[in-house]
Amino acid sequence: MKTLKAILILATLTTSLIFTSCQKNELTDTQQPENIMPERFKVDIPSSISSAYSYKDAKVDTLQGNDIYQHLRTFIHVGQHAADITGDIILTIALHNLSQPMEFTFTSDDDGRLKHVVIIANAFFEGADWQYKMTITDEGPAGNEVSENTAIQIFWNKAPIKGIAILNPYNIDRNTDPKFADAMYRIDYSEAGEMGYEHHMVVTIDGLPLEDPLTNPYSVSTLKMFVGKNGDVVSVYGNTEHPNATFFSGEAGFDWAFVAAGKNSTDIAVAEVGLPSNTLNSDDRYTLLVENSIENVFETQIYCIWPWIDPATVQSYLYNTQAPGFFDHYGFVQGGTAPSPAYNSLLNIIAGLTPYNPLDVHDLQIEFDN
Repeated sequence: MKTLKAILILATLTTSLIFTSCQKNELTDTQQPENIMPERFKVDIPSSISSAYSYKDAKVDTLQGNDIYQHLRTFIHVGQHAADITGDIILTIALHNLSQPMEFTFTSDDDGRLKHVVIIANAFFEGADWQYKMTITDEGPAGNEVSENTAIQIFWNKAPIKGIAILNPYNIDRNTDPKFADAMYRIDYSEAGEMGYEHHMVVTIDGLPLEDPLTNPYSVSTLKMFVGKNGDVVSVYGNTEHPNATFFSGEAGFDWAFVAAGKNSTDIAVAEVGLPSNTLNSDDRYTLLVENSIENVFETQIYCIWPWIDPATVQSYLYNTQAPGFFDHYGFVQGGTAPSPAYNSLLNIIAGLTPYNPLDVHDLQIEFDN
């Protein structure tokens, strides 16, 4: 996951990069006007299903069901970390008590380039009206404006909190490796309850450069993930695209299609994973998670390559490929059978969740508002 770590290092840059000049809000009144920035912009996922687990480079001929489930935790963590970065950026902005629309330019301490900030009221984007819109652009080396490249755009409403944040890491800090120039990610966050959750977010990441398939065939190019929270329970579903992923037959291009649910208080989780082709055109739950279950995909490919293999050997190998997978604070526990009745309510939840259409994820694009 080296490429993902590189892009997500942005979390350490936001404090020095953003709004060293936000003292533009020079107030003399004794009473501070209301901060126009949203107080929250993410949903936290239980660590049982989201972890920066650093797996060894898996060999195609030894990958097992527990590896698939462990990788899922890493891929979900990528989405969670993107949301954390976005939330940190918005929090950094909010700490400067912005109370009105404004416009200014400052020189970034990180890459020495001019950044132009514009905050306006009453914006329109993707068919919706927004109370505020913030755009930050990279304008080139200080004193020598040569470009206008959007780094961050945020659209938001204050009550209830709802918004869209779109980021391009390369334009935030040009010290970022140029191979990430086309990488984009977006967070849609809402507390309006329109999806049946107290608050939810949709994390979308695209344009991640792939690692050498001989080193890591499972690197991620695209992610789309929904996270909704009601009380103590977090529901998650989505897809990560892996164009170089291969298992036994040599066929490349797979999608980790998943549904999951976890409890924050006990840090347990349940997940069901399918491995459809990354260009499969289907949003049917049975197709994605049953027909293309880990067990079915592995078994089909194994018998295709080694039709004479002993079935007992295959079944032994397929141990822990059964759905669903069960997790605790330490990660994957087992597949198929729940370790305890504590997981039963989570099983009921994931039965009603469906991943996105893999083809839609394959084709998605993240773009700024012009």
